[in-house]
Amino acid sequence: MSYVDGFVIAVPKDRVEDYKAMARLGGEVWKEFGALSYVETLGDDTPYGELTSFPRAVQAKDDEIVVFSWIVYKDKASRDEIMAKVMADPRLKMKPEDMPFDGKRMIFGGFVPFLDL
Repeated sequence: MSYVDGFVIAVPKDRVEDYKAMARLGGEVWKEFGALSYVETLGDDTPYGELTSFPRAVQAKDDEIVVFSWIVYKDKASRDEIMAKVMADPRLKMKPEDMPFDGKRMIFGGFVPFLDL
């Protein structure tokens, strides 16, 4: 079964276009190296919850929007190979100072699907 990396970040609203440009390039690179799917979404209905919520999870400020993203791979071994290639690719600027968001507040992880309808 496939393997999924998931990400949640807060992007300043005045940097959304910068983020979209970075995401388009990232998607091209991930797909070039073998990712099956690359999806980026902007929060549309993400209320600030009393205990938990997407905005709380990334400490989103009033001038930020929540971004939820995922990448699908054939399997974990493929993900590990692809990720190593992506991280070494000079087209992507992976330094914190080059990113249009605060990477310290990013939530990410790898997931094994158990249901895919």
